[in-house]
Amino acid sequence: MTHTRTELPPDALALDGGILHYTQAGAGAPLLLIHGSLCDYRYWRWQIPALAEHYHVLAASLRGCWPEPGAHPQAGYRIQAQAQDLIGLLRAQPGGQTAHIVGHSRGAQVAMSLATQAPELCRSLTLADPAFRFDDEPEAAPFYTRTIEQLRAGDIDGALQGFIDTVNGEDTWRRMVGWFKDMARDNAVTLMSQILEANLAVRRQDAAALACPLLLVGGANSPAKYGTRQDRLQQLVPQAQRVRIALAAHGMNLANPRAFNRAILQFAATADARQPATAPLR
Repeated sequence: MTHTRTELPPDALALDGGILHYTQAGAGAPLLLIHGSLCDYRYWRWQIPALAEHYHVLAASLRGCWPEPGAHPQAGYRIQAQAQDLIGLLRAQPGGQTAHIVGHSRGAQVAMSLATQAPELCRSLTLADPAFRFDDEPEAAPFYTRTIEQLRAGDIDGALQGFIDTVNGEDTWRRMVGWFKDMARDNAVTLMSQILEANLAVRRQDAAALACPLLLVGGANSPAKYGTRQDRLQQLVPQAQRVRIALAAHGMNLANPRAFNRAILQFAATADARQPATAPLR
């Protein structure tokens, strides 16, 4: 499932037992983009140039994803471990500045874990269509059990169609552009690891304790479950801001990148105005 094509040139950070591949652009305060399921740093192709006009943008491929997915399931493909990888990336940046953190879908849970483990690194936190459950909610059967069966049987496109259509809306996979389908195929095996944490909960007390500014972003046409997650977060963090991206579902940053980018930049600018330009990283 590895494809040869021209991509953004990656940088690399050595980790215990692996390598974190990322791309970066721009100058100024760090802004970290965290992708969700079946994706890698290529997912942010419409965000990196626009956001890099104002910030030092870092977009990482979470460990276990393209360009080195490896065999799955694997121990390194866990929310907490991937958050630790990104903490290492932020601490490796020069200048001692806190970072704006942006996480989408599963990446929103990685972002939450990062903010919980290292709150001193977070200048602001943006969660776009988070899907995680909270610790007072019952576990449920993963919606993509059938997807895993199809992957094991070698029906890659059938598995991806079922997964993507569930999270974004019927007939999405068929209508997706070629580069996105290639990216999803490159990362299909990661679902074999992801399903092991399908019911990993976020503690309510961790959400309520968030000290940095919080932005909740939803696609206007996203499946209803994502809105319920934002509702719960707003109950726990009443000061959180909320934005709906028009003409977009779960893949809002691709469907309406101009509106998505504007929301991120406006929120980051507001957070910057409230805080000193730099803060020491402990």
